[in-house]
Amino acid sequence: MAFLKAEWRKLILANYEVDPSILKPYVPFGTELDYWNDTCYVSVVGFMFLNTKVLGAKIPFHINFPEVNLRFYVKRKEDGKWKRGVVFIKEIVPKHLVSFIANTIYKENYQTLPMKHLWFEDERSLNVIYEWRHKGQWNKLAANCKPSSTEITPDSEEEFITEHYWGYAKTGEDRSTEYEVTHPKWKVYNVNQYSINIDFGAVYGSDFDFLSQADPVSVMLAEGSLITVEGKSTLTA
Repeated sequence: MAFLKAEWRKLILANYEVDPSILKPYVPFGTELDYWNDTCYVSVVGFMFLNTKVLGAKIPFHINFPEVNLRFYVKRKEDGKWKRGVVFIKEIVPKHLVSFIANTIYKENYQTLPMKHLWFEDERSLNVIYEWRHKGQWNKLAANCKPSSTEITPDSEEEFITEHYWGYAKTGEDRSTEYEVTHPKWKVYNVNQYSINIDFGAVYGSDFDFLSQADPVSVMLAEGSLITVEGKSTLTA
């Protein structure tokens, strides 16, 4: 049985170029940085958890909620094949129990903060907004899109950003955790406009303060799907 089943929906992915040297201290044991067209990325991602089940059961008041995270991309070679994965700098949710479970079992870096979200659409546009309050300041990630979705083009930037099926967390210099995330290939929307108002340094630490003045390389909106998070394993020297 999967540890977690849920729907991830309406994922805004704002992608920034980053100097690999900034990320090297965060790279988990057994993995290495993954690049697309020789570019190293970090992404701030906002989305909704819907119909969430842990070990097959719905936890009251923890079924539907937003998340915003900052992540980067790694790969790991196993039996001659590459596993492509993500590493989270921080994941923000409005539920204390979610943070406790993820931090305790998967050794992630979740933080519980006040959050809100808004979706609305008409025949001309789809609008998705995620906000979270950190030290009295509201941060915002929003996108305005065309209302119809399209298939992801093979070997595209969209495929690189969305098609990572493993999660890794650094738990020591010679130790890390690994878990699989399953989902079908997603569709994406054509983004017309976006709005990003994030104090990256305050929320994610001084290493990422430069992102507050940077423009993203790209901003995407993925429809999402049903997902599973499988049980973790430990990688050691």
